[in-house]
Amino acid sequence: MTITTTPADRAVLDGLGLTPGALAGVRVIDLGWVLAAPYATMLLGYLGAEVIKVESRRRIDEQRIAHRAGLAKDYDASSNFFEVNLTKRSVTLNLATEEGARLVRELVATSDVVIENMRPGVVDRLGLGYEELRKVRPDVIMASVSGWGGKGPLRSYTAYAPCFSSFSGLAHLTGYADDEPNTGTSSNDARSGTGAAFAILMALVLRQRTGRGQYIDMSSCETLNTLVGDRMVEWGLSGVSPGRDGDHDGVVAPHNVYRTAGDDRWISIAVTDDHEWAALRRAMGDPEWARDAALQQNAGRIARQADLDAHLAAWTIGQDAVELSDHLQRHGVAAVPSYDAEQLFDHPHLRARDSLVEVDHPTLGTRTAIAPPWLLSETPARITRSAPLLGADNEYVLQDILGLSAERVAELTDAQVVY
Repeated sequence: MTITTTPADRAVLDGLGLTPGALAGVRVIDLGWVLAAPYATMLLGYLGAEVIKVESRRRIDEQRIAHRAGLAKDYDASSNFFEVNLTKRSVTLNLATEEGARLVRELVATSDVVIENMRPGVVDRLGLGYEELRKVRPDVIMASVSGWGGKGPLRSYTAYAPCFSSFSGLAHLTGYADDEPNTGTSSNDARSGTGAAFAILMALVLRQRTGRGQYIDMSSCETLNTLVGDRMVEWGLSGVSPGRDGDHDGVVAPHNVYRTAGDDRWISIAVTDDHEWAALRRAMGDPEWARDAALQQNAGRIARQADLDAHLAAWTIGQDAVELSDHLQRHGVAAVPSYDAEQLFDHPHLRARDSLVEVDHPTLGTRTAIAPPWLLSETPARITRSAPLLGADNEYVLQDILGLSAERVAELTDAQVVY
């Protein structure tokens, strides 16, 4: 499947015989940058919302600066930006100017949702805080995403993904017992963005029922903290603070990853009850060590996880991960290889579900992108346009939406308001 940069408005969708997404008619103003807020708006765009990214050459989005070699000054050649800004339009407005901020407020007056992930207080100083935006759109929904949220003693702290993971408790639980905490990657920003998209959808439903908008104060750290809530509860109930334990589960065994044939090839195997243990025994040919009476109940397996891991590792090491996974699954054992990106891009299951699509980009050419993860029968989620070139939609936003003349846009460009 190939997606082009053809404008994805309702008329075009109708002309192509495509059903509009669930959020068709919803306009979202994206004041975000880097990853958390942009990821949230990309998800909303997948669902049919019109997303307008407000950016400026005065402060280039960091994702636009992550370039391919040899294109150090080409802000339209960043794969990083492409990956988190699909489905959007771009308008360049200098928010540091009074006129630029005023134009954003006019744009908000025509919109439903605003999202930003600047440090708390910045949008207020720009005249774009929630109370100001409510004056031009009383039922506006505004989401502010920051590291620690808009209130509390840490509200002004600088935060990136490793900080979210560390403060949330997730890093402390991730890794091996004898190794350092693992803060993870920028996927933590994506988790925060997913949480923001969920909150915005909730607010849209409530507005549909009541006619009222609302303000969403979102903490990335707290979003990640909800993902380890069971471990927090464990501390509250037992007074024991859980730590890192590799890939062990702590409740069921065996539960780990094991080396297979090849360079850095692994398989994940998880057994959750005694019936699945019996299935694993059969799949292994019922070796003598697995018949030990102490291993036939989960409690005994938990007590001897190290022995289990050693035996399973010796069994898996010479086998092909994919073939072994199929063999175990046929016996009813949860198992799957640890796939790298190259293997996933060619996997027939993902291809069968159209999970990977080809997107045409004016600078990067045809690129493979990850499609929306939901298959909706009535309102399909889809990538309807590529990531926007910087300022690609200035004419549409400033002239078609805001009604400015071409002469006025030229004047604003000369004054570096449109910049």
